[in-house]
Amino acid sequence: MADSYCPDCKRSTEVVFDHSAGDTVCFECGLVLEAHSIDETSEWRTFANESADNDPVRVGGPSNPLLADGGLSTVISKPKGGSSDFLTSSLGRWQNRGSNPDRSLIQAFKIIATMSDRLGLVATIKDRANEIYKKVEDQKPLRGRNQYAILAACLYIACRQEDKPRTVKEICSVANGATKKEIGRAKEYIVKQLEVELGQSMEMGTIHAGDFLRRFCSHLGMGNQAVKAAQEAVQKSEELDIRRSPISVAAAVIYIITQLSDDKKLLKDISVATGVAEGTIRNSYKDLYPYVSRIIPSWYSKEDDLRNLCSP
Repeated sequence: MADSYCPDCKRSTEVVFDHSAGDTVCFECGLVLEAHSIDETSEWRTFANESADNDPVRVGGPSNPLLADGGLSTVISKPKGGSSDFLTSSLGRWQNRGSNPDRSLIQAFKIIATMSDRLGLVATIKDRANEIYKKVEDQKPLRGRNQYAILAACLYIACRQEDKPRTVKEICSVANGATKKEIGRAKEYIVKQLEVELGQSMEMGTIHAGDFLRRFCSHLGMGNQAVKAAQEAVQKSEELDIRRSPISVAAAVIYIITQLSDDKKLLKDISVATGVAEGTIRNSYKDLYPYVSRIIPSWYSKEDDLRNLCSP
């Protein structure tokens, strides 16, 4: 039950919603406070013809401005059983005559949606990736190129532009066999094509070590205090002249923080969680080691603990 103001009771009272009539009724006096309300919640009722089909969906998806018909075209499905062979063949012939010009786009958008779901990306990133692919596909046909690499590159660029970057290795893990090199080449090709269309350099967004840190710490199961200390250390490291990639710096900071805690992590585990090679983490640690007293928060570790860190 919810609370609402009742004019008869002259105070806030509990109300009951009558779903059959759409009325909101005061629980104490029975006064109808609101009549014929529209229930905007999901309607999980099965409208399928076959009893074995339990699909509750009876509407299509939302309109898509990237498609020629807005994604609102009708597709006739084949009924189950052999009693409607003539109807199926007739309607099937008419449907095939009017081929959908957006068929390849729809398939590409489905692949992008699958990749986004596997990476746990928000809808805005998926929509941005769809827009990027549509622009490139309109400008120049993509036949002969690895489609999965192109779509993965669109998703990588979309993540960068939405300030939610993912590593190429993370994108590669959902790219259905496309290699890091193929995705890198596809990204360069897409950026070049879009820059020609825009007539100016394309904004990709700046990558910071902090963009990856929380996700990496989550993969390693680090505690809240360790995550907070790592975030502060990464922010301070940006003031230094450390000529390493943000991902490598994040991995090295995580290694330092875990070595200062009771829950120490193996270098191998950090490498797996971050996707950074063990040798790269060692070299980044070597660059950060002279500055540990400046970047590690004083509340997290004492100077004696810093001195006990293993020398690179």
